[in-house]
Amino acid sequence: MDQQTEIEIQAAAFRRLQKHLMEDRKDVQNIDMMNLAGFCRNCLARWYQEAANDKGIEMDKEAGREAYYGMPYSEWKDKYQTEASLEKQAAFKVAFEENVGKEG
Repeated sequence: MDQQTEIEIQAAAFRRLQKHLMEDRKDVQNIDMMNLAGFCRNCLARWYQEAANDKGIEMDKEAGREAYYGMPYSEWKDKYQTEASLEKQAAFKVAFEENVGKEG
């Protein structure tokens, strides 16, 4: 397989994952994804932002999230995010530190 075809297939797979998480499974909470898999929609948005920055495209955290979510993150949270239990929040803190780094 040539490099351009590989890039196109990778991009298609990313778009399908994005569609799955943004349209097919809006019910799955970011905190549950992070606690189980060590990444969530926000991580995907950050990786998108980092890739843009690596290409010399200025993009901040909020712009990266809006590009990934297709709307401002605050709007997504209002529409789809539910309150997490204290147990899930504690697990998230551990998962975040292990997979992303220290908060704050």
